[in-house]
Amino acid sequence: MKKMDRRELGLALSAFAALGGISAEGQSGEGSTLAHSEIFAFDKLPVNTGKNGMASRSVIRGTLATGEYIEVHETMLPPGEMPHPPHRHTHSELLLIREGRLEVTSDGQHGYVEPGGVIFTASGVLHGLKNVGSVPANYFVVAVGLQKVID
Repeated sequence: MKKMDRRELGLALSAFAALGGISAEGQSGEGSTLAHSEIFAFDKLPVNTGKNGMASRSVIRGTLATGEYIEVHETMLPPGEMPHPPHRHTHSELLLIREGRLEVTSDGQHGYVEPGGVIFTASGVLHGLKNVGSVPANYFVVAVGLQKVID
């Protein structure tokens, strides 16, 4: 897996930090333009539970004033679990790892990511991940662009 250099990581983290200035999903739906600044307290984000003990917290979803569609959520993945089988989609995404250890496959590359690590997946690339640690993995997903799974 290609490692991000300091410049690329700085740009990715700056983009993520800038997301604090976007309206919440609860106030702006999928077709909405996100044009108002807002701060999101993590403990106030609603928790959705899924299969195998997985949980997620939606942050935002909509179109930025500059035209890009964006969706942000945080996922908690239990040890030994995968969020879904390897897949491809039209949007690009960044995963920012807060806790845990993830095994990642992306575009034929294989590697491990731990807290502070960032994964970038380009549009159309086959990718997947699994929590290979002994504790839950927590990570933020920042998806940018048209969101459709590619068969």
